[in-house]
Amino acid sequence: MAFLGSCILCLIPFCLLFGLCFSWAEVAEFKLELSYKTLSPLGVPQQVIAVNGSFPGPVLNVTTNYIVNVTVTNKLDEILLITWPGLKMRRASWQDGVLGSNFPIPPNSNRTYEFQVKDQIGSFFYFPSLNLQRSAGGFGSFIISNNMSEVPLPFDIPYDDIVVFIGDWYKQSHKALRGALDNGTDLGIPDGVLINGKGPYSVAEPSDYEKIKVVPGKTYRIRVHNVGVSTCLNFQILKHDLLLVETEGRYTAQQYNSSLDIHVGQSYTFLVTMNQSADSDYYIVASPKFVNPNQYQNVIGVAILYYSNLKGKAAGPLPTYPNGVYNTSLAMEQSMSIRQDLNVNANGRSPQGKFEYHLLNSSTERFILRSTQPSTIDGKLRATFNGISFKNPGYPIPPLDQFDKSKDVYNLDFPNATLPSRPPRISTSLINGTYKSSMELILQNNDTVVLSFHMDGHSFFVLGMGLGEWTINSTELYNWKDAICRSTVQVSAQAL
Repeated sequence: MAFLGSCILCLIPFCLLFGLCFSWAEVAEFKLELSYKTLSPLGVPQQVIAVNGSFPGPVLNVTTNYIVNVTVTNKLDEILLITWPGLKMRRASWQDGVLGSNFPIPPNSNRTYEFQVKDQIGSFFYFPSLNLQRSAGGFGSFIISNNMSEVPLPFDIPYDDIVVFIGDWYKQSHKALRGALDNGTDLGIPDGVLINGKGPYSVAEPSDYEKIKVVPGKTYRIRVHNVGVSTCLNFQILKHDLLLVETEGRYTAQQYNSSLDIHVGQSYTFLVTMNQSADSDYYIVASPKFVNPNQYQNVIGVAILYYSNLKGKAAGPLPTYPNGVYNTSLAMEQSMSIRQDLNVNANGRSPQGKFEYHLLNSSTERFILRSTQPSTIDGKLRATFNGISFKNPGYPIPPLDQFDKSKDVYNLDFPNATLPSRPPRISTSLINGTYKSSMELILQNNDTVVLSFHMDGHSFFVLGMGLGEWTINSTELYNWKDAICRSTVQVSAQAL
């Protein structure tokens, strides 16, 4: 296939098909207050967004099938919404905090989100979805565990859990970054990469870096989230193998990796056994991928893993970029090697592979979503799909539909395949899907950067990835057996 672009082929099935019942269930209640706090993650005082006074925010631990009530108080000076990527909210999908489905939370106000984590397990995170606020923080971990004795873990119970947030970071405020985008300037090169909200470890310039203490010989479950805004990061722990076991609510076929590319918005769970010598500490490294290494040479996240009986400090050079910075083909092979474990019981008594998504093929609606380089529309830099940049209707769409007030608010005219001949435009244009049908989305990236695609309140099967333009013949390469089901996936660029 000619190198014209890159496509990812996704099928969105069962999370659209079944209802949510708030019958008897345990309830977990949380209170989150988002406010500004002055910290210096890269050595320069700046305003970050803290949750309950912490950066990153607190871990929310719940059990599968619980009803979750989260009261969010907005102490910022602008509107706020919290989103819960990866959580399949079924009929409560409007609880996922994005404009178009939710009213924003005004300053000095609060909102209670209510949803059920029905038949779900895994590692997720929450974050503010508006106004580039995530670039300033406001995120935290959301963990769903299964306490059903008849549904055992597909691995031995780990000694402990460790949550790791990795993400690019800018010294400019999120308001300054937003203003730059509005003026037609891209974000540029990040000033650094944070690990758990802290800057990199450096022998030459000691700083408040992240230090993770472990017990020799024990196996830990390490949950890693890329909470950045623009940069894919390769994650590794020097001399320690990463056994991949879960991603965004799905147990994977277990595989060892020396490192793994984690794209913006993605979450992975690894088992790591502390089986190395305690003679020294070990680097935990988050390295940028698909970027110019000369420009990004100082943009790297470094934390320290140290054994409880340590004898020496980390020394020597940091690990190098694995498999090359730009090797798109290898990156795709790694992504497609992540398969669903069909035999384990993830969140109920039936194996997670029981849902036979290949049977949906005859009733599937197909849409090709083509992204191009951002365009200036009405004086602001805007991203588009099929030549359309979404315009917030100013009122949530679900109640408009419920009360039959949607006339002249949005249009069901989103083109299903081709780019329109007219210039890019802003419109409240919606995809017109059919109730209880399945949908195939082909994501065609004709931009020059890797993009992350996320679907709020739902998940999808990743059937395939490839270089070049998608054609009907591409369907012959689909994985109809054990494709991973997730909520966020990367789409490689046309030219890197």
